[in-house]
Amino acid sequence: MKFSTIAAVLASAGAAMAHAKVRAVFVNGVDQGNGENSYIRSPPNNSPVKDLSSDDIICNVNNAAVPKTLEVTAGDQITFEWSHDNRNDDIIDASHKGPALVYVAPTSSNGQGNVWVKLYQEVYPTTNGSVSHITVTVPDLEAGEYLFRPELVTLHEADTAFNVNSARGVQLYMECIQFKVTSSGSVKLPAGIDLKKSYTYSDKGLVYNLYNEDAKTYVAPGGAVSSIAVAGQLGIGPVPAAGSKPSSTASPAPTTTEAAPEPTSQPATTAAPVTSTRAPLPTSKMTTVTVRSSTVVPSATAPVETLQLLPALLLLPRGTAALQSPSTTAVVVSATLARLHAKLALPALSKTLTTPSVSKFAGFDFAFLSPF
Repeated sequence: MKFSTIAAVLASAGAAMAHAKVRAVFVNGVDQGNGENSYIRSPPNNSPVKDLSSDDIICNVNNAAVPKTLEVTAGDQITFEWSHDNRNDDIIDASHKGPALVYVAPTSSNGQGNVWVKLYQEVYPTTNGSVSHITVTVPDLEAGEYLFRPELVTLHEADTAFNVNSARGVQLYMECIQFKVTSSGSVKLPAGIDLKKSYTYSDKGLVYNLYNEDAKTYVAPGGAVSSIAVAGQLGIGPVPAAGSKPSSTASPAPTTTEAAPEPTSQPATTAAPVTSTRAPLPTSKMTTVTVRSSTVVPSATAPVETLQLLPALLLLPRGTAALQSPSTTAVVVSATLARLHAKLALPALSKTLTTPSVSKFAGFDFAFLSPF
């Protein structure tokens, strides 16, 4: 399977409103407030990092300590909130496809050296346009201060390396957020990657033709997820309910504290034994609308399905039952078109279909449904 050139059109169309950054964090579903230059080492704007030889690939343009940290304990769920210009506005454009990653490193390292341990990744294909929140679980780390680094790697211009053509190149969006783990865990951070040595122009996860390459060949940068990562992380999706925590014991509500002096010693660089086997991390999540016909179709092999929809381009996750079972069709419908349909009070449009017209691109099936 190769990606459709339709993607190139989508990429250029969304370029003007594509950028994003992390502006806030939730802990166990509790909003910690705007963290820009407070507990988040925030860059001055939402522009991407493209120069892989720059120190900016570590924590973006601003890798200076900020005055506060967020206190957490092992098992807490940390949710990173992405936005465009302000909180709760439009997020990164859907044309910006690529993996979503989360790393952790000791604060004392300031991100320098082979200190970055991968806790989560949503490997390609991912529609980063659907990313507004990424949730990871704090491992049973020893007490101390840590930098968490959520990142979106966007590949829409990655066919040519930045050092060859500065108008193109992979676009990296990341920030470093300051945390203090107050529980007394037993897990020391193992040796990780050195971002300056790992993120290079020879890495095929960073120089990659989104439109011509086979998606099965794509490997995200930064190596595998570490064995210290907690199994069954929520990853991309909604913010957990306030007060939720995936453990049997309650913990105090998270607090924000002034930054303490950095530890005088680094965590050990050898991995501690892990007693549990990490389950596979969740696959890509998308917000979907389920459209059902007015009559129940008793069999998955029933020949027809009536959909009352405005003509639209529908994105169907690959392998969805929508292409096999016509009784229930999961679709992502353009909200703009839906609002337009309602505003104009257009009559309901229906079409009896045997099989949608389907083309494939970047891990999704484009189903063209039209009543004409």
